[in-house]
Amino acid sequence: MKAIHSGVCVECRARLHPIAEKLRLSPIARAILEHPQRTIGVSIPLTMDNGSIRVFDGFRVQYNDALGPTKGGIRYHEGVGEDEVKELAFLMTIKNSLAGLPYGGGKGGITVNPKELSQNELERLTRGFVRALGTTVGPYTDVPAPDVNTTPEMMGWFADEYAKVVGKPMPAVVTGKPVDKGGSRGRDVATGLGGAYILDQYAVQEGWKPTECKVAIQGFGNVGGHIAHLLVERGYTVVAVSNSRGGVYRDTGFSAHELLEAQKNKTLPTGEEKTNADILTLPVQILIPAALSDQITRDNANDIQAKLVLEMANAPTSVEADAILFDRGIKVVPDILANSGGVIVSYFEWVQNLQGESWSEEDVAKKLKEKMTTAFGAVMARAQKDAVDMRTASYFIAIERVLEAEKKRGRV
Repeated sequence: MKAIHSGVCVECRARLHPIAEKLRLSPIARAILEHPQRTIGVSIPLTMDNGSIRVFDGFRVQYNDALGPTKGGIRYHEGVGEDEVKELAFLMTIKNSLAGLPYGGGKGGITVNPKELSQNELERLTRGFVRALGTTVGPYTDVPAPDVNTTPEMMGWFADEYAKVVGKPMPAVVTGKPVDKGGSRGRDVATGLGGAYILDQYAVQEGWKPTECKVAIQGFGNVGGHIAHLLVERGYTVVAVSNSRGGVYRDTGFSAHELLEAQKNKTLPTGEEKTNADILTLPVQILIPAALSDQITRDNANDIQAKLVLEMANAPTSVEADAILFDRGIKVVPDILANSGGVIVSYFEWVQNLQGESWSEEDVAKKLKEKMTTAFGAVMARAQKDAVDMRTASYFIAIERVLEAEKKRGRV
């Protein structure tokens, strides 16, 4: 394991700058927020199925622990790098604070195309990552979870290997595990369900009738797939979905059954073929980017036709695009609010593990709705009070909570 210089997060600084100006943050407060506390880099030598050796790079960023143990997912993607993980760990710091969770922010990943590896190779890679990280993670220090291209099964491997590292079972080291390995009921649908709760609240506030709203969803994995059928069940018309291979469009919309079956089989329902870029610019009421970061940029922000962007992916809208959408009057429910359902139910899983409990899916959904509704209400109240957009209001609330905790530690 090698420690990497915890330099400034350039993208974080760009996102923070206007917020810092409005909140009149001190230089030390800015420095704390712009720099991760700890960035860990590891090398993971792996024996492939054919006997050859490959070495993979892994990262874990523990951005800020003022509010509690750092918390955030692990992604397997060929685009994973130190800068991306820093930005995502920063966003987790903001997201956990906004959700009112006793967590700081963290993120991790391995630079790999998981589609090129067998199941056995993925298991050995995951276990190698755990050994490389060692006790830099733990139930009271840093708690990983699934993210892009990682699964509950992988989190089960993570917990099992960590038990070997520390010499005893510690299921609370990681969340998003299978239920029979200590996972929480309702975790698989949590992010999508949380987003649906937020959209429910927004629609009521705006006087929108779901039956009059068309929705396009870029990304049809766990998050996009679940929110797609959940919205159809609520009366919305989902007219477009896409995955990494492309998208489909049907003006009359897809049924919940079609969407569930397609998600289950990792395919798409039948419809007019569209590219992922096309999905973003369709004439719909609601656009849901649920894939990767930086999908809405200054190059396509002027082509967005939706009235509302519900960010279910992490950082799908660039800073430049944010300004363009704001000027055009397009509302954005930021990722740190919209997709926080996953980390909220991860928190529930952590609590259940620490207390030796197992909650029903109904209890989890009820507690999730309470958390999401409270966070949405706080954001809307702050946005109206300060006459700012929802992202700015979310940052105001989250940053003030982090800095108050830092003040109690004597750092500010």
